Amino acid sequence: MDSLRASEQDIRPLRVLILNLMPLKITTETDLIRLLSNSPLQIEIEFMKIKGHTPKNTPIEHMQEFYKDFDQICDDYYDGMIVTGAPVEQIAFEDVNYWEEIICIFDWAKTHVASTLYICWAAQAGLYHFHGVPKYDLPAKMFGIFRHTLRDPYLPIFRGFDDEFFIPHSRHTEIRRDDIMKVPELTLLSESEESGVYMVMSRGGREFYITGHSEYSPYTLNDEYIRDKNKGLPITVPVNYYRNNDPAQGPVVRWRGHANLLFTNWLNYYVYQQTPFRIEDIKNLGTLS
Repeated sequence: MDSLRASEQDIRPLRVLILNLMPLKITTETDLIRLLSNSPLQIEIEFMKIKGHTPKNTPIEHMQEFYKDFDQICDDYYDGMIVTGAPVEQIAFEDVNYWEEIICIFDWAKTHVASTLYICWAAQAGLYHFHGVPKYDLPAKMFGIFRHTLRDPYLPIFRGFDDEFFIPHSRHTEIRRDDIMKVPELTLLSESEESGVYMVMSRGGREFYITGHSEYSPYTLNDEYIRDKNKGLPITVPVNYYRNNDPAQGPVVRWRGHANLLFTNWLNYYVYQQTPFRIEDIKNLGTLS
């Protein structure tokens, strides 16, 4: 397929749009670019922000230079899109102050993007908006590194995966298996006995909903643990994270191989190989399954 595509089009970089909702935007940019850059494919990355929200932890000069508002890109078409998590998960969706803009972007992505990754809160928001899947408060924060299994190991998104693999999670809410299974348009792809639903797919890979944080760097959970501890918040040592469960001994990285495979497989099999031969043809994707 690669040679066919190359022979029938002018070779161009893949266009990937990232809607970055995380508070530490530069950290999240670095995490995602590190994973996306492992692919041999040429990729042009653009960043988008919520117009009505001013970030507190990122210099305004950085936002002005590298981020676009939705109205600046809404007439464009993209091969791939990533929507990150956001620190608003304990707020009802409709009460999030940028909810109307978010659902407008989600609806736009269905007809302007070949494949979209929704991560953590964005996954919950997308499943709720498109399919009515609710979220539930957890009695304690799901925090640590958890073992996962595959329901369909032969899908291209799982190419090269082991039978069991580890994912970082950091969230106060969850989506439930029973609610996913009630929706015929959704396919549950991966889950964990401890942390529950991990990956859900719709429209044959046009959307992936991922509840964990494969993109996290080795010390992200450590930074979150120290932050919450210093604030006096109820937080426990992240599960399966520190060597011998001792923060002084540092983390054991168990998820790096899976993270690289996940993003490489998504780019190769759901963004590159499934994208129409010419970017203008993406305009017809909204009518395709």
